[in-house]
Amino acid sequence: MTWTYSGCAAALGLGLALSAPITAQAAAAEDYINPDRPGIADGSNVVGPGHVQIETGVQKEFRRTGGVSDRTLLLPTLVRLGLSKDWELRVETTGAYIWDRVSDPTSGVMKSEGVDPISLGVKYHFQDTAGPSQPSLGVILRIFAPSGSGPFKTSHTTADLRLAADWDIAPKWSLNPNIGVAVYESAGRTYEAGLFATTLNYNPSPILNFFVDTGVQSPETKGGRTSVIYDAGVAYIIGHDIQLDASVGTGATGSTPPHPVVAAGISKRF
Repeated sequence: MTWTYSGCAAALGLGLALSAPITAQAAAAEDYINPDRPGIADGSNVVGPGHVQIETGVQKEFRRTGGVSDRTLLLPTLVRLGLSKDWELRVETTGAYIWDRVSDPTSGVMKSEGVDPISLGVKYHFQDTAGPSQPSLGVILRIFAPSGSGPFKTSHTTADLRLAADWDIAPKWSLNPNIGVAVYESAGRTYEAGLFATTLNYNPSPILNFFVDTGVQSPETKGGRTSVIYDAGVAYIIGHDIQLDASVGTGATGSTPPHPVVAAGISKRF
């Protein structure tokens, strides 16, 4: 598995799914849903004891190498279960189901489908926000047992560990950086990688968020290059427990990021 863009932060992928829809202070004060999608970086806050939160969407990725084009449709999904005020359990996949279509002028069209590996993880929130002087902090650990199906199946246990922050830098503006390390699988072999992502959020109101973000993974595959991806989007909260989102992004460097990727999703807290 690589940390390629697919929004469930799982995880670019950037798996890393994922930006806070409003500032950390506003979310705490008004009890609005605060998903880890859309975007690339995950937030530092947990869903709270007794809550279940489902974050899912539809994502279309486009890639082209020479005359070969690759189009992938996937369903990134994250389920979060609040264990306490500081801990949550997380089940995540960059593709609850994936449809892939490769068009090669020489060999024709090849289609495949399956399920991406599934991770079991936790998030621990250990510092509350105190405005610009003190960001909210949390740690996210994901472990991927050998799983998945079809061409997306893995044969090794992989994992990543990230430090996530939510920093209210100014009224209506917040920064959401992540930094971490990972062991992923590429072509049947494992490798170590460094991870970085950050999201800049602008909130004209407590229920509306505009964001731009970027994600970096180095290397992107075993012995590969550094991959960089960026995207932008919007999220809108309905009531207090539902968020809708849309985003578009593209790779800047590397061979694994899509050119471009478009996504739309919904998050619901129960």
